[in-house]
Amino acid sequence: MEWWQAVVLGLVEGITEYLPVSSTGHLILASGLMGLDEPPETKAAVDAFNVVIQGGAILAVLGLYWPSVRRMIVGGLGLVRIGPGDTAGLRLGINVAVAFVPAAVLGVLLDDWIESHLFSTGPVLAALALGGVFMIALDRWRLRAARAAETGDARNGERLARLGRDLEQLTPAGALLIGLMQCVAMWPGTSRSMMTIAGGVLIGLKPRAAAEFSFILGLPTLGGACAYKLAKNLMEARESGGPTLFETIGVVPCIIGIVVATASAVVAIRWLVAFLNHHGLAPFGWYRLVLCAVLGAAIAAGLVTIGEGEANQQSSKAAEQQSTRTADAEADLAARSPDAARSLSADPLIC
Repeated sequence: MEWWQAVVLGLVEGITEYLPVSSTGHLILASGLMGLDEPPETKAAVDAFNVVIQGGAILAVLGLYWPSVRRMIVGGLGLVRIGPGDTAGLRLGINVAVAFVPAAVLGVLLDDWIESHLFSTGPVLAALALGGVFMIALDRWRLRAARAAETGDARNGERLARLGRDLEQLTPAGALLIGLMQCVAMWPGTSRSMMTIAGGVLIGLKPRAAAEFSFILGLPTLGGACAYKLAKNLMEARESGGPTLFETIGVVPCIIGIVVATASAVVAIRWLVAFLNHHGLAPFGWYRLVLCAVLGAAIAAGLVTIGEGEANQQSSKAAEQQSTRTADAEADLAARSPDAARSLSADPLIC
C-alpha cells in the first residue's frame, strides 16, 4: 500500500466512523476505486487494515472526552472519595458496560458467520438503503413528537416524546436497549453510530446526548473489534504460514492511517455534535440512499467488490474465461494446422 492510499483510507475512516452513514460502505468504495480489492490476499489484508485504523477514531474520542472517561475510571475504581462528579462518572461507566456486553458476546460468536453470509453486495446495499429510510422516518417521528409536546397535547407529548433528556438521565435499561441496537450494526453497511444514536433518541435522549454516548460506547466496542481483528489476522497468518497485514501492507502505512484517522475523527466529532443540534438525523438518511446508489453503480461497473468471496469469484471467473479463450485458440489452430497444434501441445514451454 502506498502512503497516499493510507492517507485516503485514514481520512475516510476518521470522517465516517462516528457519522451515521456507514464507514464500511465508504471504505469499500474507496478501497475499490484505488484498486486495493484484488488480489484476494491483498483485499483480506486491506479489510483488516480498515478495522485496525479504527484505533485512530478511538484516540480521537479519548482526547475529546477524556474528562468523562477519567470520571468513569475514578468512579469505577473508587480511587478517591465519591463525590457528585464521581457518582455521575460511575453511573456513566455502568451504562457503557451494560451497553457494551451484547456486542462483546455476539461479536465473537457471529464474526465468521457475518463475514461469510452478510459481507456481500446484496446485504451491504440493503443495509445502506434500509438504514437511510429508518433515519428519515425516525427524524420525522421525533419532530412530530416534539410538536405534540409543544402544543400541549399531553396524550401524544408524553407518550411519543420524552425528548430532551441529558446523558446524566440515561438508565441501565436504556443503555441495554442502545447496546442491543448496536448489535444490529454488526450487519455490514448498517453503521454502529446510526444504531446507537437512534437508540438514544428512541429512549428520549437529546440527539447531542445520544451522539456523545455513542462516541464513548465506541471506546470499548471499536477497541475490542480492533484488537480481535488484529489478533485473528496474526493467528491465521501463523497457522497458514501466510503474510500478516503488516507484511502485506507495511507498518508505515498502518501508522499513517491511524494518525490521519485520529485527526479527521476529531474534526468529524465536533462537526456532528453541532450539526445534530440544528438539523437532526434526516440529512444522513438521504445521504445513505445516495451512497447506496453510488456503491451499487460502482459494483455493477466492476469497479468495486465486496467480501473475499466475491473477489475470489471474480478471479475464478477471469481464470475460466482465460482458459476458455486458450482452448478456443488451440481448437482453431488445430482446425487450420494439425501439425502445429500437436507441436504446441507437446511443448508446454512454448508461449
